[in-house]
Amino acid sequence: MIEKLDRITVNPELCLGQPTIRGMRITVGFVLKLLASQLSIEQILAAYPELEEEDIRQALNYAAWAVSDRTVSITSA
Repeated sequence: MIEKLDRITVNPELCLGQPTIRGMRITVGFVLKLLASQLSIEQILAAYPELEEEDIRQALNYAAWAVSDRTVSITSA
């Protein structure tokens, strides 16, 4: 069962309808890219003080939920 994601919002008039954090112009994808670039949660919070730790956790949960039903076929070279 999906956890409560009350900080993730989707508005067709904001960021082209991409999922955002609490209606701000910070997308879930952007937060994930920051984490993927090996920034720590503490570094992200320092760089973007409008974010809270729970925002980042819910972005991760949203991403995990969004890809959980997809199957990707990978062929070896």
